[in-house]
Amino acid sequence: MARLARLDLEAKVRLLSGKDHWSTYADESIGLRSLVLSDGTVGIRGVRWTEADTSINIPSATALAATFDARVAAAMGGVIGAEARRKGVDVVLGPVVNLQRTPYGGRHFEAFSEDPYLTAIMGAAMVRGIQAEGPATTAKHFIANEAETDRLNSNSVVPENVLREAYMAPFEAIVKAGGLGIMSSYNRVNGTPAVESDLVTEILEREWGFDGLVVSDWGAIRTVESTALGGTDLAMPGPRTMWAAGLVDAVRQGRVPEAAVDNKVLRLLRLAARLGALDGIEPLVDRDALPTPPSAESSGIRRLLRDTGAKGMVLLRNEDRALPLTTAARKIAVVGPAAVVPRTNGGRQRGGHRSPDRAAPGGAARGHAGHPVPLQRGGPPHHAGEDPFRSERLRAGRPGRGPH
Repeated sequence: MARLARLDLEAKVRLLSGKDHWSTYADESIGLRSLVLSDGTVGIRGVRWTEADTSINIPSATALAATFDARVAAAMGGVIGAEARRKGVDVVLGPVVNLQRTPYGGRHFEAFSEDPYLTAIMGAAMVRGIQAEGPATTAKHFIANEAETDRLNSNSVVPENVLREAYMAPFEAIVKAGGLGIMSSYNRVNGTPAVESDLVTEILEREWGFDGLVVSDWGAIRTVESTALGGTDLAMPGPRTMWAAGLVDAVRQGRVPEAAVDNKVLRLLRLAARLGALDGIEPLVDRDALPTPPSAESSGIRRLLRDTGAKGMVLLRNEDRALPLTTAARKIAVVGPAAVVPRTNGGRQRGGHRSPDRAAPGGAARGHAGHPVPLQRGGPPHHAGEDPFRSERLRAGRPGRGPH
């Protein structure tokens, strides 16, 4: 409270919007440095979206959930957390703990499963793994943001018992596991925008006792008063946000109590203190005492990623002991676009990731069999040599392109 008291209204409101796309404002008068945020569901992107600054590409969350082993999720969380340290990232924008309700969801590679219990167990384990390396996490997207179609404006109509038993369960588990942040979503829930909903203030904060930071999804703060009165604390990205434009006037005109602003700033300062970004306060994790993060080329990482990917393969049936493959197999067919062009992540989360030992399934099968293996690309029509996942036909029909 002493540091908060040294800030005037303009300084407090300034802290509640991002400085730019990936970072927050610093304030030297109270010893606060800027916090760096980054996407990190399949690998830490960092603030530069370029292949000149690559990161380790872990197996998708769906593959991790298919292991049914929380230790695997924690280990991959450790890889993500270490990468965040290497790239100077304070806050990882993940994990995604929305549920996979339909196979049409184009971002399902970021989410664990359709089952709330499995998602809760794996999500909480990943959060513990990431935060053990020093960074904070922001589990996303709170709440009921399961549909990709029109995800920026959709209205999720959900009874309270379903909200609690299904969609909220993973978030509650993560709060209990010590998660330091939550990301509020674009959509409306039963008619009210999630960033304004009392589901944040009444359930997340008061009922569950969450005292961390609630950051908006990118561009989700679209009003001044109603969002300022809600439970979202940080409007991203900045600097031109609705709060930056109008919150000072709203407070001075009595439409928003200054205490609401103070509460948000305190939550931001609390997170900064936990991360070592506030002078004179020891962080929860001493990053300097941790070992140097491994590179994608290290033998340990290559082995860990390969073993993890293998554990995520679930064999449902093995007729006539067809697997494992042997050189005795006379004919092997590999079908689908990914047989030729491996895709280990997608969408806005794919930039700059590096996958050690990444191999196309078709090529791997050929190398194992020791004789010709016919490949059938399948999928939508495309020109020779074109990545089928980038075809205009697919892009034109892709719904929901929200950034985070």
